[in-house]
Amino acid sequence: MALVTLGLFNACENDGGSSALNLEDGAVINVVNVPPSEPFINLLRLAQGEVLEVQFAANVAQGDPVSTDIVVAYTTTSGNAYTAILFTNVTLPQEFSFSTDDLVSTFDEITSPSDIEVGDILSFSARFTMADGRVLDLIDLEDGSNNTGTNIQFNTSLYTARLSYPVSCPSDLGGTYLVSSTAVGCCGVAPITDYEYTVTVTDIGGGSYTLSDYSGGIYDGLFCGPFGICGDASSGDITDVCGSLSGSAGDCCGDNITFSGTVDPETGVWTVETSSGFMQGTQTWTKQ
Repeated sequence: MALVTLGLFNACENDGGSSALNLEDGAVINVVNVPPSEPFINLLRLAQGEVLEVQFAANVAQGDPVSTDIVVAYTTTSGNAYTAILFTNVTLPQEFSFSTDDLVSTFDEITSPSDIEVGDILSFSARFTMADGRVLDLIDLEDGSNNTGTNIQFNTSLYTARLSYPVSCPSDLGGTYLVSSTAVGCCGVAPITDYEYTVTVTDIGGGSYTLSDYSGGIYDGLFCGPFGICGDASSGDITDVCGSLSGSAGDCCGDNITFSGTVDPETGVWTVETSSGFMQGTQTWTKQ
């Protein structure tokens, strides 16, 4: 496990070419959702007048702080960010709860539940005070951004330093899809029309899904014969926000594939546009 550190990295070089590093140990929190709390703010239930509550558990994943505060941040789709110290001098590990009524009472900018909109994000993290007096804010209290160096990633297999609840709708898109693609490609390859390919869509929670082939078979259809790029060209994640699909993932050849589309609420069929530096296409995704 890599040493998790926060704070300043001071390097001093002498004429002999050697250097000395003064590393200051920090701390990092692990915050996880506690079922049956949903991993998102359910916009449909909110619109029906329900008071929604999230429950999460927190513990110190690394470091030895002398005190811990729980921080809440709310980021809107318009780009505004609001932050507050939610609980002060808490003892960890501990479980916490926070409702949509709490959200309204915490931030003056949120005057009623009707101000909560799809695409907004509610997040929780920590502020640590260390034995030497340093205060470590894992969320920047000015703009709500991640306030750490590159040596801390906010979501790893070891811990989740910032737990986010997106405002979204219930989503159930996992399964096997038959994808029909019409696309053009680079490098003089022949275009494809109604090219069919099977893709597995895996639900990873919170309206996010992993696609077994991010191009939906377009790379296979365009480039398998000419260049031997056959089968699943790359995998990656998309997000469903009330029927609006989006995402981006690296392909097999050093470029990125962008993915955008909509889900028909009646039929469940996806209408999708995909593109990269090597292709551009339109698709229909039909669940089998």
